[in-house]
Amino acid sequence: VISFASRTFSVIKFESVIHEFDPWFNFRSTRFMWENGVYGFHNWFDSESWHPLGRVVGGTVFPGLMFTSCSIKWLIDWLSFPVDIRNICVFLAPLFSMFQCFSAYLLTKEATNRTDAGLYAAFFMSINASIISRGVAGSYDNEAVAIWALTNTFYLWIKACNTGSILWSLACTLNYFYMAASWGGYSFIINIIPVFVLGCIFINRFNVKIYIAYSIFYTFGTLMAMLITFVNW
Repeated sequence: VISFASRTFSVIKFESVIHEFDPWFNFRSTRFMWENGVYGFHNWFDSESWHPLGRVVGGTVFPGLMFTSCSIKWLIDWLSFPVDIRNICVFLAPLFSMFQCFSAYLLTKEATNRTDAGLYAAFFMSINASIISRGVAGSYDNEAVAIWALTNTFYLWIKACNTGSILWSLACTLNYFYMAASWGGYSFIINIIPVFVLGCIFINRFNVKIYIAYSIFYTFGTLMAMLITFVNW
């Protein structure tokens, strides 16, 4: 509640608008995907961007943000609720901020095995000024969904290492794929996890569980990330 309310204060005080340059471009791209479909977006040549050269938008953006908003819009349309695509884009970041808090709780609880530590982590995630600045209502940028994807990938990674489960490893891989589709910060994950595994080897904590988790994550995660046009090279 704190996380959502603190990010919607601008809408309550003023109005529901998209602000800043990048969010406006993302909103325009999302509206195009909603009107023309995923394949139409992937092949979209935008003559109004990078004038006078134009821009192949589908191959030069991280499409996860747009696809998330369009999926919500398609679901709401299927349920016959009249919600404008702009309002979905405005409130997407506050909505995912609640997921960020939940993932921070799960990550900290999994790492420390303490519920109170998880609650503190969720609370600080909800009021952290730098995170709020990237997730206020109307700031429709990649970080709106990517911060949750980043936190949740690390939670699933720790869960996979603790259990040695192929299922948790695949869940971590899928979440990493969503992160790679949403934000360039996916490089944080694909760099820090190998460092984590290397550190486990150096301190003699490497075991079969970590081997299973890392083999599945790195192999399938890399292959799936290469499905994103902007990442595959």
